[in-house]
Amino acid sequence: MTMDLDQGSQHLGPRPVRRILKTRVDATSYEDACNRIQAWAKTQRSCYVVAANVHVVMTAYFDAAYQQILDQAALVTPDGMPLVWGLRRLGVAQQSRVYGPDLMLAWCERAAQTGIPIYLYGGTEDTLQKLVVSLQRQFPGLPIAGTHAPPFRSLSPQEEANDVARIHQSGARVVFVGLGCPKQEQWMHRQLGQFPGVMIGVGAAFNFFSGEVSQAPRWMMALGLEWIYRFSQEPRRLWRRYLLNNPLFVLLFGVQLLGEVVSKNQHPTNDKP
Repeated sequence: MTMDLDQGSQHLGPRPVRRILKTRVDATSYEDACNRIQAWAKTQRSCYVVAANVHVVMTAYFDAAYQQILDQAALVTPDGMPLVWGLRRLGVAQQSRVYGPDLMLAWCERAAQTGIPIYLYGGTEDTLQKLVVSLQRQFPGLPIAGTHAPPFRSLSPQEEANDVARIHQSGARVVFVGLGCPKQEQWMHRQLGQFPGVMIGVGAAFNFFSGEVSQAPRWMMALGLEWIYRFSQEPRRLWRRYLLNNPLFVLLFGVQLLGEVVSKNQHPTNDKP
């Protein structure tokens, strides 16, 4: 059955959501996410998609302003396996991972089929050149409307406005943003209402698909051990993220689950989940 996506994502039906610590995480899939992105892009809805992992959730836990940015996202996918396991423990039994880099590839395949143009924002000029070659080789006909590598510093309001005007003029309807957490989510939030399309934060995907950084083996990803691989590559940059955030997340989410059990015991119900 073909679904009419032209009138917006309301035709796709509601999706289950759960709170993991303070962050809303949507129960979705690559196909569902791409369907929603397609609907939003066609109706030129200004919105953004967050691929949430433990780093994102823990950043939001300690930063109320960043938490509000996540709350305003059109879609928050379970990017990391701990969040997938969390959704399953919270009643979404069949949830699978919706990993930001793989979502980028899934959407590029859809964009090549539908002709919806994309834009690549982030990284370096060299990274973007390699990335364009890689994506167009993998997805013949992929419409890449433009690319831009902003400087590695805070932009002035005028510089940021110029960047958004450039994206707007390109005709792109989906922008992949590779600035890293929390910078990319903050940037996307500032562009709400400024860009008539969908912005998707994809973290290190530009570095992966340009061939500059290797990805963890799939078996490590499936076991939730990707962090070990990435930590071994960049220990000085990532030690705080993994050696402090990960254990604290396990502790805090354990407390959340315990609270759920206590609440159910105090308020028993016969309703099925």
